[in-house]
Amino acid sequence: MPLQPSQHVFITCAVTGSGGSQDRSPHVPRSPEQIANSAINAAKAGAAVVHCHVRDPETGTPSRRIDLYKEVTERIRAADVDVVLNLTAGMGGDVVYGGPESPLPYNAEATDMVGASERVEHVRICRPEICTLDCGTMNFAEADYVMTNTPGMLRAMATMMTDMGARIEIEAFDTGHLWLAKQLVAEGLIDDPVMIQLCMGIPWGAPDDLNTFMAMVNNVPESWIKSAFSIGRNQMNNVAASVLAGANIRVGLEDNLWLEKGVLATNAQLVERAATIATNMGSSLMTAAEVRELIQVQKRAPLQS
Repeated sequence: MPLQPSQHVFITCAVTGSGGSQDRSPHVPRSPEQIANSAINAAKAGAAVVHCHVRDPETGTPSRRIDLYKEVTERIRAADVDVVLNLTAGMGGDVVYGGPESPLPYNAEATDMVGASERVEHVRICRPEICTLDCGTMNFAEADYVMTNTPGMLRAMATMMTDMGARIEIEAFDTGHLWLAKQLVAEGLIDDPVMIQLCMGIPWGAPDDLNTFMAMVNNVPESWIKSAFSIGRNQMNNVAASVLAGANIRVGLEDNLWLEKGVLATNAQLVERAATIATNMGSSLMTAAEVRELIQVQKRAPLQS
C-alpha cells in the first residue's frame, strides 16, 4: 500500500501514565495540580489532546481515585488554553499471579482488578471528550503481570462509555487487538467516528519495527481516525513514521522520559519537538476545536456532587 502522509495532524500528549517512572525523572507529575499544569503546558506547546492518568500525590504510584481525576479535569477545564481531555480507562484490569509454581491465589497486594462500572466511573463523573479502551489482554514486561481485558469486559465498558457520551479511543497493542476492535465496531458497540491508537514497542505486544508498524497501519479501516506512538528512544522516530503513514501523533512522559541522551524531558519539550518534526514534514497541526469537530464531541464540565 502506498504511503499517504498526513497533511493535518493532531498531537496527543500522554502526560504521566501509570508506570513506575515517578522516581526516574523530576518532571513526571504526581499531584493533580502538577498533572494539570503539565497538561496545560503541553497544550501551549502544540498538543491538541492530553491523555491523563492520576497518581497518588504522596507516593507517585498509579491511582483510580475519582477525586484526583475530578481535580485534574477541573484545573484543565479552567485553563487559559483550550485542549481536548482524554482520560484513561485502562486502570483496574491488572492481575499479578503468584508465580510459576503457584499462580493462584494471585498476588492480592499487587493486583487491581475491578468490575466494568468501577473502571469507568471517573469517566461518568468527569465527562471527558475521549476515554481509552485497551482492546485486549496481554503479558507485560513483568514476570507474572497480565493486563486483563476480556471480550465480555470490553463489551460492557464500551457500552457504558458510549452511553456516557465519551468518544472511545481504542488502544491496540497487537494485531489481535485490532481484530477484536473491528468486531466491537461491527457489533455497534463503538460509534463512528472510530478512533484508534497503535501502541508500539511495549513488551510483549507489537514490536516497534517498521514492518510491524505498517502491518498494524494497513489493518486499520480507512475510515477510522488513527494515531500511533512508540516508547523510549524510538518515540520521535515514530512521530515521523506516523506522519508518513497518515496517522496522528502521540508523545509524552508516559511513553518516554528523555529529550535526548542524558537530557530528561518535560512534556512541553516533547510536544515541541514532535510539532517541529511534523511541520518540517509539511503537516499542519490541528487545534483542539478542530479535533472536537473531527471526532464529533463537545467540551463538557464535570458533574457536580
